[in-house]
Amino acid sequence: MTTFITNFLEVFYVLIGLIMLFAGIESFRDRENPARIGTGLFWMILAVIFAGAKFLPYLVIGILILILGLLSLFKQIKPGNIKGIDEKVAEKSAQRLGGWIFMPSVVLAILSIVIAQFTPLGGQIGIGISSVVALITAAVMTHANANTTYHDSERMVRSMGTAGILPQLLAMLGAVFTASGVGELTAKAISGVFPVGNHLLGVALYCIAMAVFTMIMGNGFAAFAVITAGIGIPFVVAQGGAPVVVAALGMTSGYCGTLMTPMAANFNSLPVALMEMKDNLGVIKQQAPVATVLLVIQIGLMYVLAF
Repeated sequence: MTTFITNFLEVFYVLIGLIMLFAGIESFRDRENPARIGTGLFWMILAVIFAGAKFLPYLVIGILILILGLLSLFKQIKPGNIKGIDEKVAEKSAQRLGGWIFMPSVVLAILSIVIAQFTPLGGQIGIGISSVVALITAAVMTHANANTTYHDSERMVRSMGTAGILPQLLAMLGAVFTASGVGELTAKAISGVFPVGNHLLGVALYCIAMAVFTMIMGNGFAAFAVITAGIGIPFVVAQGGAPVVVAALGMTSGYCGTLMTPMAANFNSLPVALMEMKDNLGVIKQQAPVATVLLVIQIGLMYVLAF
């Protein structure tokens, strides 16, 4: 079963690579973009990495990633002239569908949960299958043809730009930090300043550190392994805190940091790009007060429920 799941998962990586290939092709064809060569090369390289990483040596993948970094460093990646949607057609479809326009999103959410919870395929496969089903549902509901699906897919990818791959890079960075022992160093540094044994102080340190490190990393999952090992376990769990409660509320504390950082591209930077907002921090400014209040609530809940 494990081999089957791994091979099945590769299919979705290939599909992602195919969409990036579309973005690369259209970027090369966009002669109004002064950086069309670099932009097209960027998406083509990503397409190769996603679709063929399993068959490439690590050294080759590393070189390709360095090339991506150089293209970004020298500002050779620009959205260019992205073909917009036909507003009349979109408005007509919206009026015809009404509230049913949200059906693909509902299908994606429900189906992914069902597959993840009630089958041995797991969450990643569940999201992949539900995404394909949601796409088919959207195409049927809107009567979209293959050409429309092609252009809408590549338009969305090109609109996101380099921010679209930031979550993957940050998750990888979190794994590197964990393997390099950052958690242990964090625990030693903090233990020399703050006393071990004070429950409220330990909980506050853990929750705030989760939020702050998530803001730095842009990813709650990346922060969780490092901060839980360095602060959560020695300062909270080892002092009698219930592991399940500490883990659950520690992760939601990290999500508070997610709402307050531009590093969380999928939450805060992509909406700015897709909605063409003038204020790059507009989303964060709206979320920050709520996130701060939620963080205080997480600290209180953990202190009450974990001990």
